[in-house]
Amino acid sequence: MSAAPAGHARGPMRLPGSVAEVDASPEGPRIGAFFDLDGTLVAGFTAAAITRDRLRHREVGAGEFLHMMQLAVEYRLGRNQFENVIEGAARSAKGRLAEDVDEVGERIFRQSVADLIYPETRDLVRAHQRRGHTVVLSSSALTMQAEPVARYLGIDHVVCNRFVADEQGILTGEIRRPVIWGTSKATSVQRFAADHKVDLRSSYFYADGDEDLALMHLVGHPRPVNPGPALTRVAERRGWPILRLHSRGSGGPLGRVRNLAALGSLAPAAAGALGVGLLARNKRAGVNFLTRVWPETVLALSGVKLNVTGAQNLTAQRPAVFLFNHKNNFDVFMVAALVKDNWTGVAKKELESNPIAGPIGRLLDAAFIDRSDTASAVAALKSVEDLARKGLSIVVAPEGTRLDTQTVGPFKKGAFRIAMATGLPLVPIVIRNSESVAGRNSTTLNPGTVDIAVLPPVSVADWTPQNLRERIEQIRRRYVALLTDWPAAEPDGQIADGQIADGQARDGQAGTSS
Repeated sequence: MSAAPAGHARGPMRLPGSVAEVDASPEGPRIGAFFDLDGTLVAGFTAAAITRDRLRHREVGAGEFLHMMQLAVEYRLGRNQFENVIEGAARSAKGRLAEDVDEVGERIFRQSVADLIYPETRDLVRAHQRRGHTVVLSSSALTMQAEPVARYLGIDHVVCNRFVADEQGILTGEIRRPVIWGTSKATSVQRFAADHKVDLRSSYFYADGDEDLALMHLVGHPRPVNPGPALTRVAERRGWPILRLHSRGSGGPLGRVRNLAALGSLAPAAAGALGVGLLARNKRAGVNFLTRVWPETVLALSGVKLNVTGAQNLTAQRPAVFLFNHKNNFDVFMVAALVKDNWTGVAKKELESNPIAGPIGRLLDAAFIDRSDTASAVAALKSVEDLARKGLSIVVAPEGTRLDTQTVGPFKKGAFRIAMATGLPLVPIVIRNSESVAGRNSTTLNPGTVDIAVLPPVSVADWTPQNLRERIEQIRRRYVALLTDWPAAEPDGQIADGQIADGQARDGQAGTSS
């Protein structure tokens, strides 16, 4: 059983372990929600990311590396106490400034760990926060591993192992006692609960490790996540709901094969496009073959399905300016799979040097925008306007960058000015949960279903420079409303107009004209 995503369409089942269950639970800080780190909030081990970083920076000698491997193997085989593993990690930081180690932890998190956070448990964290529960990251990891994750998720309380520093803030190579692990982790949580007046019998604990059984028995709502063998046996015997998550990590051998196949599909798709273009003696015919075939192939080989509401709006008026909210590297593949052909795009200048995005963008006659150079950006957009007047649609993310957030960022004016200059309608494409298949900076996809709503075309006939800012904000608020209250589809696949209007009214704005 997997956790249900937050804000799903009408009437989600309140299964134990789901967001719907938490949303229906009592409110207040006396209820605790304790989350383990590795294997629960994050796919894999954060310590592995730190080790890889140290190896890349040549901070690990051969002797230390072999000792680390020995400790890890002995720990896995059950022949060594966890204290030896965590103490070895602490000794590696001896003599360094505590604040420097914290900065390294934050950098490693941003580079290697953020995209490994499970969206399902992230949604559970948010659900508990909405109920006003006391949310705690409780882990045997060190602060440099745990605290960046807690900050990122807005978790105020962290129970974990901590370095010892001297009066000058220099790490001594020791950690505070007792070492938090197994039964001592349960004791530390009990102490935290007493200090913060949290009722453990009304609380939740999400964790994967067999060593977490002691704490599972203390809470009223034990929630094993990707549990180990012993924890699985106890959970099945006691009827605890088990959450199995597959939205992050390599996906095993099958996942690696999927990703290699998806990446490798570019070559045959490009060859096919070249053949079509040569036969038709028309570059656009070849480009249309590529944009029709390759995005759908990548998604299909990666096991990604699109659940589209309002698909008829994709062809209601063409050409058009298609707008989409941007969360990761693969949103554009999803939008391309919907728009299909006769389109070009707008992208940031940095992508022009990308070995894949650059050549494909140039093939599409896309505009690469240098945000730091207003004059060149305006000139680049002029070329896109000319293509739009010749019948091409424009695909653009008006936020201008990928934003790992539940809502949407401010919209830049470029896309809307193109629509005004060409008279093309705006077609908002609202992507709800693309983070379920890929993190913000991820270069691979995981199987899953992404919900997308395509709204009716919006005319810009009555837009003026004077009301442009207001009109743009009206469009943005439409995204916010739908992401807050995801629409149910009508029998014909359209979006219920009342839902959109209600969402806008709650957001304090009038609807856009269409």
